[in-house]
Amino acid sequence: ALDPDQRDYISAARDSAESLLAMVNDILDFSMLEAGGMELSREPFPLRLTVAGALAVFTWRAEEKSLDLGCDIAPEVPSALAGDAGRLRQILLNLLGNAVKFTERGEVSLDVSLDPGPAVTLHFVVRDTGIGLAPETRQRIFPAFPQGDGSPLRQGGTGLGLAIAAKLVERMQGRIWVESAPGGGSAFHFTARFDAVPGQSPQPPAEPLHENGADPARQTRDKVEKTP
Repeated sequence: ALDPDQRDYISAARDSAESLLAMVNDILDFSMLEAGGMELSREPFPLRLTVAGALAVFTWRAEEKSLDLGCDIAPEVPSALAGDAGRLRQILLNLLGNAVKFTERGEVSLDVSLDPGPAVTLHFVVRDTGIGLAPETRQRIFPAFPQGDGSPLRQGGTGLGLAIAAKLVERMQGRIWVESAPGGGSAFHFTARFDAVPGQSPQPPAEPLHENGADPARQTRDKVEKTP
């Protein structure tokens, strides 16, 4: 049993520890990527479940800020692919986390489509209606932030999140870019190449992650909670 003051102190200590752990992990990941020591796996994984899991992390925060959190995966996107699901999730968590953090009203959405071509290349877009980015900021958000950088995306962390995402996208034989304007929201795009899973054909999910008239944030959360 804790009194309110004790609960506040423990919550603050926990939050500080989690923030420090996130910073240490960012530094370790960035160091491994810089040294070429990070190998990506090529294991089969369920794409829609991976995307739903990343969205579910931010459901409570989106509800707290009264934001709509939605997802749309094109029907032609394969249900199963081979690649590094953990690193894909890491990229999505970074982009979705920034979108929710810097959006005070409106919505955050994730779209996934299949790029044309002989390889299985997916195109992800994280859109928000947040503060947006000035042209000079857009030019330097993907390299590691220099010491003393004052970008809003630098506040509260190492500033390595987008740099790590960019390097992971490069390792996935894709590219990453942003479309944004101050006060006009942002759209972070990235592509990533995966291997096809034998016997899998592009089919729409039996239960779409986003249906018109439904609450996308709650729908995503319910889908994850019901998954064994």
